[in-house]
Amino acid sequence: MNGLGFRLMTLWLALAALLAPMVARAQAEPHLKSRLVAESSAPKAGTTITLALLMRPDPTWHGYWKNPGDSGVETNIEWTAPPGVTIGPIQYPVPQTLLISGLMNYVYEGPYTQLMELTLPAGLAPGTKLPIRGKADWLVCTSEICVPETAELAIDLVVGDGAVDAATRAEFDRYRAALPKPLGSEAKFAVAGSSFRLGVPLPAAAAVSQAYFFPLTDGVIDYAAPQTVTRDGDLLVIETKAREGEAAPAKIEGLLKLGEHNGLMLTAVSGTVPAGGTPLAKAGEAAGAGEEGDAATLLLALGGAILGGLLLNIMPCVFPILSLKALSLARSGESEASARKEALAYTAGVVLVCAALGAILLVLRAGGNVAGWAFQLQDPRVILFLLLLVAAIGLNLAGLFELPVISGGDSLASSGGMGGAFWTGALAAFVATPCTGPFMGAALGAALVLPPAGAMAVFAGLGLGLALPFLALGFVPALRRKLPRPGAWMDKLRRILAVPMFATALGLAWILGRQAGVDGMTLGLGAALLIGLALWWVGRRQARGAGAAWWPLVPAAAAAIALLVVVPREPAIASAKTESALSAEPFSEARLAALRSEGRPIFVYFTADWCLTCKVNEKAAIERAEVADAFKARKVAVLVGDWTRGDATIGRFLATHGRSGVPLYLFYPAGGGEPTVLPQVLTPGTLTALGA
Repeated sequence: MNGLGFRLMTLWLALAALLAPMVARAQAEPHLKSRLVAESSAPKAGTTITLALLMRPDPTWHGYWKNPGDSGVETNIEWTAPPGVTIGPIQYPVPQTLLISGLMNYVYEGPYTQLMELTLPAGLAPGTKLPIRGKADWLVCTSEICVPETAELAIDLVVGDGAVDAATRAEFDRYRAALPKPLGSEAKFAVAGSSFRLGVPLPAAAAVSQAYFFPLTDGVIDYAAPQTVTRDGDLLVIETKAREGEAAPAKIEGLLKLGEHNGLMLTAVSGTVPAGGTPLAKAGEAAGAGEEGDAATLLLALGGAILGGLLLNIMPCVFPILSLKALSLARSGESEASARKEALAYTAGVVLVCAALGAILLVLRAGGNVAGWAFQLQDPRVILFLLLLVAAIGLNLAGLFELPVISGGDSLASSGGMGGAFWTGALAAFVATPCTGPFMGAALGAALVLPPAGAMAVFAGLGLGLALPFLALGFVPALRRKLPRPGAWMDKLRRILAVPMFATALGLAWILGRQAGVDGMTLGLGAALLIGLALWWVGRRQARGAGAAWWPLVPAAAAAIALLVVVPREPAIASAKTESALSAEPFSEARLAALRSEGRPIFVYFTADWCLTCKVNEKAAIERAEVADAFKARKVAVLVGDWTRGDATIGRFLATHGRSGVPLYLFYPAGGGEPTVLPQVLTPGTLTALGA
């Protein structure tokens, strides 16, 4: 804070200390209510858990960030804990700005949560009581008055197994989502006269709606001066007024706010920062200032989503559905009007499912969950449902039965009318979600930083791309005329196309085993067998022309629903380390930082058992002998992040790189420097050339 502000603040605090007893008597209730909670009430010896201090200011009151700005006081806590127990520094969420009488304050005007890491020493016996006490002091203010407050914090823990229930884990993930993320690369700053410029490496595709720099290092900038934000390619430049009479330090730290509850912690060293660039906005001005940048991001993301959706049609679980639906047009001899109606109905089914999944994803992320595209596939119950559905489709294509309930009036291949086309499109969209393909990763990542309307447009664009081939067939007669003439060969093709559906079912069974263990996979295969027997019985009754031929499916479906409820949600066996020729280690940000500090080149890849693109890349490129030999010769470290279960830490890391799902491949060069984002379709040559 400036000299005058500091002297005024010191005088005010001295007076406040004298008046504190009277204030305490006059104010029975604090204006900033607090509560200390732990992520686990039974932490395991030798581990670290998170403590959360929930802060709830009264209406019109506010608390302060670590650097309060021109006035204010940060939270200070004096801890008392058992010997060997340590509590780390306070981690603050992304703050807000508040300008009062020409003084800039860095504040929180609504509920916020401060986090601390509590570490237990090894060797503590289970059942050992751990009383944690703290004396917390802070300043809480309105636009007119300030009150220093003190709170006695207390929580009693007991050494145990470190278990964390699902509801508490989700709540703490929401708290962590509000924290700024590490930038992961070095920024630069330059001071010339009264001007301060900060250059932050940030991909041009990353949307920035409320850019503002909050310095942690005091005495660098004039807090109350406006900040101007410009773009110079992949460099974001913040320019403001330097603090008068202060020598520039060799290094500064701070927080770059990108949007609400979205920020990056950074360290900047003195260097060259280019002037000029494309203006984005003056930080802190109207929310609509970044609309032009958002529009460009939206157009790029929308194009990537449409192209990525188009490529999803070659997935083995989508291609048979599309092929048979397309051939049904040729077989049925539909009129022009009917063909167009079916194409529109199919498109509506695809787009609505993609939009619905996107809307659910946005709601989950708004609630603090670190979810990404294909989030539903992180639940083994959804995997089991898909396994049964895909197996039923495969049996239908194989000719075992013709079930109106599933196909909407006829078999999946020949279901006619707008209703059948709509549900076929919905089915194709639902089974196409396990992966992001080329062009989709960046598009879906950008969707999550766009305003809700823009994000929904991107998700709808993905559906439009997926529906484009059938839409073109419905509206372009010349394309339909190129389809083969109907004949007996179509039934043979139908049987052949059952094979990739069965292969998909086999893959889903493997994923279920990875997510829920052998017991879960056994339950899934048992349910598939039960459904298969019921459908065989249905097919036999249909062949005899029996009425209500589908009733054998009812008890089988009821049993399958019961198995959906009881399928384990945690794997029976968890591998502590990935064993491969690459000597890959599990990803963690701490391990990544340690390897970077050693100056080693690092290949990092993020995968999931339900991601087809991931598995193809691993078998075709990553897990190859020539790649292992090249990495070993160049001492390339390999980290693998498994997102099968939706790990929140990995989800946040993906988000910092503009991605909402897997795969993501990064290469960090030796000696430091920015990581290179590799293509989503890898080749052995791409990997063997790394670090050469």
